[in-house]
This record gives sequence, C-alpha cells and structure tokens, in this order.
Amino acid sequence: MTETEPLLVDAHHHVWDLSVRDQNWIAGDALAPIRRNFSLADLVPEARAAGVGATLVVQTVTVPEETPELLALADADDLVAGVVGWTDLTRPDIADALAGLRELPGGQHLVGIRHQVQAEPDPEWLLRPDVRWGLTAMAAAGLAYDLVVLPHQLPACAKVAADMPELTFVLDHLGKPPIACGALEPWASTIRVLAGRPNVVCKLSGMVTEADHETWTVDDLRPYADTVLKAFGPRRVMYGSDWPVSTLAATYAEVLVTAGLLTSDLSTSERQEVFGGTARRVYSL
Repeated sequence: MTETEPLLVDAHHHVWDLSVRDQNWIAGDALAPIRRNFSLADLVPEARAAGVGATLVVQTVTVPEETPELLALADADDLVAGVVGWTDLTRPDIADALAGLRELPGGQHLVGIRHQVQAEPDPEWLLRPDVRWGLTAMAAAGLAYDLVVLPHQLPACAKVAADMPELTFVLDHLGKPPIACGALEPWASTIRVLAGRPNVVCKLSGMVTEADHETWTVDDLRPYADTVLKAFGPRRVMYGSDWPVSTLAATYAEVLVTAGLLTSDLSTSERQEVFGGTARRVYSL
C-alpha cells in the first residue's frame, strides 16, 4: 500500500499467554517456533510500522474465559477495533450468552464468533440442528461467523450459508487450500460454489503457512489468491496477517508485502476494499 492510501485493517491476528492457559494446538516440531507468548505489545510496533490502523483479534481456543480477555484487550488499546471470540453455539441459552459478552468491559468490540470447525470429525458439523440454533442467535445479534475449516468441509459451509442468508459468514484463510502440494482442485470448485452465496466473504490470510514454510514464493500463492479474488470479488475479500502463526513462514511485513503483490492488478479502489473497506463493512468497525 502507498502512503496516500487509507490506513490498513488487519482483519485476523491472535495473541496468547502460555502462563494463562496452554495452546494445546501448538504441538510438534513444526510449530515449536510459536510455542511462546505473543502479546499485543509485540504486534503494535510492527503493525504501526506497516501502516495498520486497526486490527481484529481472533480466538484460538474453545474455552469461555478467552473471549472476555480479548474484549478487555480491545477496550484497553485503540489498535484493536474488533474481537472474534468463542462461545458454545450449542448451549440452549446462546442468545443470553452473547448478550452477556456484550455487557462485559469491551463488549462493544465483539463483532463475531468462531469455532474450530476444522477439528470436528463430522464434516457436516455446521448442519447440525443445535449448531444452527446458535447461528440463528448470532444473526439476531448482528454478529458475523468466522469459518475456520478444511477443504473437505467447504460443501457444508456452502449449504449452511444458503440456508441462512440472514447471517454473514467469513471464510478464514481461504479454506486452507493445499498450497504446499500445488493442488487447486477440488478446492477451487468448492470455493466458487461457496462464493455463489452473497452472504459469504473471504479472508486473504493464512496462505504462507499453508505453503512450504521455507521455500514458498509469491507465484506459489498466486493461483489461490486469484481464485478467491475472482470468485468473491474485492468487495468480499479482506486482508488478514494471521500473526503470529504467519511467523512460521514470514515476518509481519513480508506477509503484507506479499498480499500487496497478489492484489497488484486490482484498481486502487478495489485494493482499498481488500485492505480495509470489506472488514470495516462486514464487521461494522
């Protein structure tokens, strides 16, 4: 982005403190470099240097205590404009639970909910009646639902999005395509079906960590970025760094520069959508 363009929105990052709770998904040698604490104080100088004016912090674990902590973080620092938290969508009192989160310090920053659907063994978990109950409550509360899924779960995403046009769904990390092996299908075909639902948007995020961490190039990522940009259009695509997970493969600045290269064929107004407008509109920042 150039100095004349609006401040950027980083629509996807995380923070965690291992002394507060374990991040049990950070396991094995490949993830060892990020098995340490990452705070907002670590991110702020990098984000400011990159021209990022607002961020969205996203949940990492399925425990109820994390979301209030993220809301308090947003309340204490102007950089964090929104929180995508977690709550149990299947609880009978889900509407009251969402209202309760909004009554907490920083509750006005709650903009969405996410669940680790990628870890659910049922590929149609999103279609369960108890899950749909929770999604209906989210729509009534005016919240978005972030989808963190694997490619084989994308058909269920398309089905639930078609059945629930009143709810905005946000696909994280392009649905985690197999970039490391270079395969486009069947991921690309299912992405196009999902993009056919006007209530779905996509985050241009998480690509470097789906590629080979050591040898990836912009050209490795380009077919996947081009697929989502063409399928969704710039007004339904938003940039996210996925920091600090992205540090497994690139620095914060490198991820942003790469996204700039992948969108270099877009017009200035289209790039402004990807790097800020879409996130502001979808999450009502």
